Amino acid sequence: MKTKKIKKKSNQKKKILKKIQPIFRKVFENKKLILTEKLNASRVKNWNSLNHITLIVELEASCKLSFTTEELTKLNNVGDFVNLLIKKNYNV
Repeated sequence: MKTKKIKKKSNQKKKILKKIQPIFRKVFENKKLILTEKLNASRVKNWNSLNHITLIVELEASCKLSFTTEELTKLNNVGDFVNLLIKKNYNV
């Protein structure tokens, strides 16, 4: 039973990464950017404060969700963001 939940969550994460990758590519103007759960701002050219805000706005619009400042300040990488989407019951 536990293995099924882990596998389901893993598949869900892959689907979310695939869904949000085009948004990251657009915001950071990098058609070759590949999202991973460990990816963070220090590894992406053009990921500055202005583009970070743009990214959040684009993701909120695409996912039809909103995020609190508290939620956003806890994010350290793309994986944390994916987990936040799962927590908010985002369905791809």
